Amino acid sequence: MRLVPARRLLRLGAIAAATAVSAACTTVGPDYRVPEGAVVSQPAAVAPFEGAQASRTSPDAPHAHPYSQAPLPAHWWRLYQDPLLDQLVGQALARNADLRQAAANLQRVQALEDEVDGASQPVIGVNGGPSYGHASGLSQLQPGRQPRSDTHYGTGLSVSYQVDLFGQLRRASEAAHAGTQAASAALDLARVSVAAGTARAYADVCSLGLRLQSARRSAELQQEAVAMTQRLEQAGRASSIDVARAQSQAQTLLAALPPLHAQREGAVYRLAVLTGTAPQAFPREVTACVAPPQVAGLLPVGDGARMLRRRPDVRQAERELAASTARIGVAVADRYPKVTLGLSASSAGLLSGFGRGDTVAWSLGPLISWTLPNTGIADARVSQAEASTRMAAAKFDGTVLTALRETETALSAYAHELDRHAALQASRDEASGVAEQARQLYQGGKVGYLDALDAERSLASSEAALAASDAELVGDQVSLFLALGGGW
Repeated sequence: MRLVPARRLLRLGAIAAATAVSAACTTVGPDYRVPEGAVVSQPAAVAPFEGAQASRTSPDAPHAHPYSQAPLPAHWWRLYQDPLLDQLVGQALARNADLRQAAANLQRVQALEDEVDGASQPVIGVNGGPSYGHASGLSQLQPGRQPRSDTHYGTGLSVSYQVDLFGQLRRASEAAHAGTQAASAALDLARVSVAAGTARAYADVCSLGLRLQSARRSAELQQEAVAMTQRLEQAGRASSIDVARAQSQAQTLLAALPPLHAQREGAVYRLAVLTGTAPQAFPREVTACVAPPQVAGLLPVGDGARMLRRRPDVRQAERELAASTARIGVAVADRYPKVTLGLSASSAGLLSGFGRGDTVAWSLGPLISWTLPNTGIADARVSQAEASTRMAAAKFDGTVLTALRETETALSAYAHELDRHAALQASRDEASGVAEQARQLYQGGKVGYLDALDAERSLASSEAALAASDAELVGDQVSLFLALGGGW
């Protein structure tokens, strides 16, 4: 078998390698960088939050601000120091269906990136197989004669490598890598949402438990008032109208219980689904909670810079912008020719002559393919890619602005709810004292029943409003942690 001289193959390989290296120096399209003037680079975007400043001078907001500049911890739900909440969030992060979808999507995008990267690797092809038969006599210029049948074989080996002359493969790889990072950010965003949703559902269960407890207590007090009024009627110190009014108030308070039960059961079922459990198999220990979780002390919120680095949706929008920028280079490179270096070798003949030098063939060289582009179509594709990049840049700015707005809104809502809660607490305390005095005066016959009834109604209303404010406080806290991007 006659072999090709090794020195000649090395020389040809060196020429091919030099061509590939020199071609690798050209990459069309813009290199990605955060656009000048992007909102994320503006000083106001990375400054401390307006709603978390050290003083609040409004006369309607007398309390000091409830925030600190400490960074928000990743596992913010542990600030509540509630083992059951920690367990539920951990279960949700491990079993939630939305999270599993986001994780599977990330794996899919990673596989697409591997596929794109594979285009820059050499392609090897192997073929071969035996056959039995003979060619026609005419094809061998032997008319009237039938050649002898024999066993033949044919084998082939090919290696091809596309030289990335204008960086199209590199830009495609950049776009695919940025797409993978965007999918990873989407998974983190799902984690943030699931953690916040679980904490909110748990807080709703506890808050509704507190409201039910308050409503039951008001109903029980009113039942006692009914009994007292009936005794006073029997003693001739109250009329049947007073008894009817007392019973009507009692029924009104009892009527408030079923909606609260329904809302609480809905929160329990929502919590079950978030933790990857069927509603029928909800965690029974949760129903015993009647105290909404609260963070003791100041809430750590950091500043705008930390928040923007932490928010997964901001990172996702920035990576989508990077991918869109890389696709401009892919579109521009379509205007230019493609060069593929190929090496092929084959052997064919009679099986009895397998391995002889005269059965071997080989070739090495570049293959240049260039479909002359329609200028209008090529320019349109580049324009489309550029327009998509401008859209992605606008979306990036919009996402940053939305993140800042959501955070400032959540800061303001929580701080003002604290003020409202303090006022409601003072109101409840006053109403409780008035109701107790009115009850004693009514029993002593010094005031009419309408005065006592109004006092009881005011107390029930104050307690219901305070319990609802307790629920709002926890909801506002969770909304703030969600806006800050904690949970991944």
